[in-house]
Amino acid sequence: MFRNDPIGRWFCFLLCALSLAAEPARAQTKEYQVKAAFLLNFTQFVQWPAASFPSPSAPLCIGVLGEDPFGAALDEVIRGESIQDHKLTVRRARRIEDLTDCQMVFISKSENDQMPEILGKINSHPVVTVSEVAGFAKEGGIINFYRDQNKVRFEINPDAARQNGVKISSQLLQLGKIVESSVKPK
Repeated sequence: MFRNDPIGRWFCFLLCALSLAAEPARAQTKEYQVKAAFLLNFTQFVQWPAASFPSPSAPLCIGVLGEDPFGAALDEVIRGESIQDHKLTVRRARRIEDLTDCQMVFISKSENDQMPEILGKINSHPVVTVSEVAGFAKEGGIINFYRDQNKVRFEINPDAARQNGVKISSQLLQLGKIVESSVKPK
């Protein structure tokens, strides 16, 4: 129904985010379904440099680094989807070096101890980095999920996006909480 209407789609997913169940196991499953939907929607509001893709019809890759909290939810959400003639794909890996050609990388909580090293290797590439680790966006990540009571929200670091050479739409910037890096680039 909202496949071709990005704003309508956002509204639908925001309603889902607001209705997370109180049951812990069910809430966690639903939370990652909502976060998977957010990842899909983020791709609609980001402009990557043409050089980010090996060809005009190459897939847009969403990478998951570390332990995968999504299960099948991310694969289900992107199935059959394409953004600007790029079919969406998912790739999972344990090493950031295996994901540097992805356009978006979700960095799992399991990688928290290696976060500075990971960001050091991937920042300055045209990659949108996403996580749910507290302080991620302030430490140089681009988009960070956080919970506000039972709601999934996100913050955005536009300076980190510019540093990586990607442009975040003003529509997306209006929906997220804007944060600045506490660590300045060298």
